Amino acid sequence: MTAAATELFDYDQVIADFDPVMGLEVHVELGTETKMFCGCPTTFGADPNTQVCPVCIGLPGSLPVANVKAIESAIRIGLALNCSIRPSSVFARKNYFYPDQPKNYQISQYDEPIAFDGHLDVVLPDGTPWRVDIERAHMEEDTGKSLHIGGSGRIHGADHSLLDYNRAGVPLVEIVTKPIVGAGERAPEVARAYVSALRDLLKALDVSDVRMDQGSLRCDANVSLMRKDATEFGTRTETKNVNSLKSVEIAVRYEMRRQAAVLSAGGEIVQETRHFHEADGTTSAGRRKETAEDYRYFPEPDLPPVQPDRAWIDELATTLPEMPWVRLARIKEDWGVSDEVMRDLVNVGAVDLIIETVEAGASAEAARGWWVAFLAQQANTRGVELVDLPIAPTQVATIIGMVDDGKLTTKLAQQVASGVLDGEGEPEQVVADRGLEVVRDDSALQKAVDEALAANPDIADKIRGGKVAAAGKIVGDVMKATRGQADPARVKELVLAACS
Repeated sequence: MTAAATELFDYDQVIADFDPVMGLEVHVELGTETKMFCGCPTTFGADPNTQVCPVCIGLPGSLPVANVKAIESAIRIGLALNCSIRPSSVFARKNYFYPDQPKNYQISQYDEPIAFDGHLDVVLPDGTPWRVDIERAHMEEDTGKSLHIGGSGRIHGADHSLLDYNRAGVPLVEIVTKPIVGAGERAPEVARAYVSALRDLLKALDVSDVRMDQGSLRCDANVSLMRKDATEFGTRTETKNVNSLKSVEIAVRYEMRRQAAVLSAGGEIVQETRHFHEADGTTSAGRRKETAEDYRYFPEPDLPPVQPDRAWIDELATTLPEMPWVRLARIKEDWGVSDEVMRDLVNVGAVDLIIETVEAGASAEAARGWWVAFLAQQANTRGVELVDLPIAPTQVATIIGMVDDGKLTTKLAQQVASGVLDGEGEPEQVVADRGLEVVRDDSALQKAVDEALAANPDIADKIRGGKVAAAGKIVGDVMKATRGQADPARVKELVLAACS
């Protein structure tokens, strides 16, 4: 059996025979207006190759100049991760060739990163705390983007490839953990919890939009296995550019099972990069993984050392926002929910969505109900994270307001939300196009009530005899007749009045 084998070990047997070791490398694109070493804009989604200049496409004679705002963001990230800030750090050239790397080297940081030796405390879904130690956070520039035309969208089988250099030179901070050991069967959970907590922290710092679906936040998951009696780490693989929290967990679990199958059959793990496939949760071999020596790092001759003044670092420390975990404790108190409820809200990624819905005018209770019930079900059905649903908190607040104003019943409101999710427009437009507003005309409702009572004389007699519960049948018939657009409470009032 080779490292490319697709057989998988039973997960419980993996844990019985091996100890997993992880290293997570998270690349975050900084939300600066211009690139790392030039003045080109960083707007996402611009027409290909419209945001480039001689510096970011590496024309001879062009000289880089470091973006001060990017350096500031890197320092703030380091401080928030409890890192030490190096008094003097240097940029280096990381030499390698890819078509989307126009200079044939990447300006990065190597042995003297700007931030080092920190940690991030995370909480697993059941409330268990876990400390992830941070090796370093260093600055670098992003590469361009290759678009493979034809075939599966990857280079193998493609007819040809196109190159878009708009992303080349966009500022990045790469955050690298120390080896994560001792997690055992919970290793995939730890990986997801860490990336989730890191994303929340970066969002709170306002240094990036952390859109994993757009590549603003990408995780490379390094995984290796060591036998229970081993004293040295096993050979690792690096699953590249995993772009959702769910996928991080799936990718780590898959690699553990795949590597265990290879090792247990007497094979060897190849140190390589691997591609993650969203469709089926598998990984496939990429390229043999280079070592640091292969990149032939040397100091970037065109950039001076980064030497932030201590007073500036201290000043930036005062700009750090309320940390996400402190904020969650405060919100839990404000909402009056239990630790278990708050953990559930965090685990489904609903907290910020609820907060934004409340800020848009909804009550906290109604906002929670919508995001953790109907909308969470929709996210599960569509196979996406809650935050990636195509409905905004402001739109949810509008729908809740329509219910509060009596314009919609809960069932009608769910139809409106479904329309928004399906791209039919704003809530008001969906209501108008689908004709969903609650019927307020008592004469129309009275006619429907009279018809339902006439069709069910035995039920009408029971109601007249004092069996008020029997009115539910008539109310149900009226709701069907009005396509759910009647107010059930008002219909019941009319039914009881008609039978009095």
